Amino acid sequence: MFWLAAAAGWALMIFGVRGIFIHHIDTRPWDLGRFFAGGLIGHDLLFAPLVAVVALAARRVIPGRLRGPVEAAVFVAGTVFLFAYPGIRRFADVLHNPTSLPHNYTVNAALVGGIAGVATLGIGLLVSRSRPR
Repeated sequence: MFWLAAAAGWALMIFGVRGIFIHHIDTRPWDLGRFFAGGLIGHDLLFAPLVAVVALAARRVIPGRLRGPVEAAVFVAGTVFLFAYPGIRRFADVLHNPTSLPHNYTVNAALVGGIAGVATLGIGLLVSRSRPR
């Protein structure tokens, strides 16, 4: 079953990459490659180490029962930021199409990060009150 799934996955990836080059006017392979490489670099060199450093700092500063919610909030906020970064930087403005970026991604990313922070605070308070010390 593994090899069948692996073969199907590779076939889908080859089909997708082929489509990128066949429809090069719409997909702009060079820009897509830069975006993909930037995402890899952003994750491997920035996001993952930052999450690890915050998790280690949290182990020293935050009480044990609150660590999970704080680490989850940092993970959610970081993921939202990485996902929203192209919209925040307005990379699609080069298309001169007002519908390509219809929202204010900076405000929306901050809103989702704030919601994650408030949810963390609420969960942390519930957890700290429900467990005996």
